[in-house]
Amino acid sequence: MTTTHLRTALALAAAGVPVLPLRAGKGPFGNCRACARNACGGRPNMKLAGPCTCPRPCHAWAAATTDPTILRSREWAVAWREAAAAAYHPGGAGLTVVDLDNAEAIAWARASLPATRIVRTTRGEHWLYQGAMQSANAVRPGVDVKSSMQYARWLGPGTGTTTALPDVVRALTVKEPSTVRATAITVPALAGGGECPHRTPSYLDRGIAMAEQRITEARDAVHTTVYRTFLAVMSTHGRCGCLTDAHTARLFTAAQAKGESPRHCADAWTNALTRLGL
Repeated sequence: MTTTHLRTALALAAAGVPVLPLRAGKGPFGNCRACARNACGGRPNMKLAGPCTCPRPCHAWAAATTDPTILRSREWAVAWREAAAAAYHPGGAGLTVVDLDNAEAIAWARASLPATRIVRTTRGEHWLYQGAMQSANAVRPGVDVKSSMQYARWLGPGTGTTTALPDVVRALTVKEPSTVRATAITVPALAGGGECPHRTPSYLDRGIAMAEQRITEARDAVHTTVYRTFLAVMSTHGRCGCLTDAHTARLFTAAQAKGESPRHCADAWTNALTRLGL
């Protein structure tokens, strides 16, 4: 039986928006048989990816999918029947939601943020912008930012036109002048010396820009995409000693904008170095 929430989910998935069923109280369902009722140990209101060892991620934002086969699967059949709402992964759809919980937060947004699509919520408003970024809670009183590695309840398409993610919203999650920790990881020069294969500096810059774009455009499997992109950059540019801290910082910044932590970036970079024997 196709429920109202499942029909909504299928329509969103067809439009490229990753979705999942949501319990009453905004808690997510697992999407595999072992985790359908959180038998793996996940709490019913758990909002992070679960501790289980299923073949695929099955909790919260990590469970969101655009695959209609998964959405209609036996594992989620009960979930959709019991669901209180459909939820979606904003970052996976290339969106950022500024979640305003009260009148004061809404007044701040109207005075400080550029106009965009607005969705009414029970207590306030969701302001939707085109572009993904790092998520963070309580960036201001009554204000959360939901994008990468987060989910939001689907409350309808809203009104207005979705505009580009502004710098003022990105700045809300910045705690320090820079959170990039690339300077602690260096790339060894080519053993025994050697001629640099880069004919012009623009060759390297173009490669870094393409890597940034690949990470930024990732809709799912962000961890894997970041690692493979780091590996590709290192295999092409890592043996001649031309990569600088500035180049590495650009890649780390792109990865962190998709929700990767500085530690995950460092681990992926180190794993790429190890894989290539550098």
